[in-house]
Amino acid sequence: MIPIMLGIALLVFVFMRLLPGDPVDIMMGQEGAVTESQIRALRAQFRLDRPVPVQFGHFMRGVLTGDLGESLTKQKPVLRLILERLPATIELACGALAFGLAVALPIGILSATRRGSGLDRLGMAGAFLGISMPAFWLGIVLIQILAVRWHVLPVGGRMPYGMEPAALTGLYVLDALLTGDGGALVAGLRHLALPSIALGAVMAALVARVVRSSMLEALSREYVVAARARGVAERWVVAKHALRNAMLPTVTLVGLEFGVLLSGNMIVETVFGWPGIGRLVVDAIFARDYPVVQSVVMFYAFIFVAANLIVDLVYSVLDPRVTL
Repeated sequence: MIPIMLGIALLVFVFMRLLPGDPVDIMMGQEGAVTESQIRALRAQFRLDRPVPVQFGHFMRGVLTGDLGESLTKQKPVLRLILERLPATIELACGALAFGLAVALPIGILSATRRGSGLDRLGMAGAFLGISMPAFWLGIVLIQILAVRWHVLPVGGRMPYGMEPAALTGLYVLDALLTGDGGALVAGLRHLALPSIALGAVMAALVARVVRSSMLEALSREYVVAARARGVAERWVVAKHALRNAMLPTVTLVGLEFGVLLSGNMIVETVFGWPGIGRLVVDAIFARDYPVVQSVVMFYAFIFVAANLIVDLVYSVLDPRVTL
């Protein structure tokens, strides 16, 4: 874990500084004519006048002490900016995960139990289509059809102004449930629907194919044949004997995909105007806001490492033969 995090920190630090454009020039360009002394003073303020190895050492010391620095453009601590946007990103990732599993598990199981049928072919064709569609393109199509043309769901945003529930966790849907605010709950779910579908479609397609493949392998095992020979009902054969043993590859994929949902939603958040970390880092990239980009990429890397760890822990629960 430590070498991976250090390697990612070094790569993002170096490549951000290889990009054309200077953050001070961008900031000063917004203010009008400035003097050379003002530019030098601002570069000194943000330590951009120091050698790159010195800047990297200062950044890593801050990471180890929990100080991620200050945003060059927003003049706020980076950690505060991430924590402000984190609930929106978690809510969107959970919505996409719920949509993906709700679609993928029934399709994968039904396709495996009815192998070769029209339902199987239709389900796998839909999964192939879902894998082929970029999330941002699907999001634009959903906006055009369901929001602009049919006016079924809102175009973007997270919640209508003034309808935010009392802040308990920062997750609007959960806060609305905890406070019993029905209006905020409905509004939150309506705004969450389109970005969740756009972000979760690819995951649903991948999980459906893995579930089908794993279920087909599990259904051909001797213990499943023996259970059927004993007269066990087919639904119990599928649910108790086959599905649980087929879940290990699925858990691996779902764990990694949840990391993707948390860290790979930058374009989707931008398309839907979703105020999460992804949109924060997109704005920071265009502004060459080095501390924000570096810290967010480190955060994304930590999510993937943590997702792998959680998958390993879940393995030992699903299969007692697996030990850590």
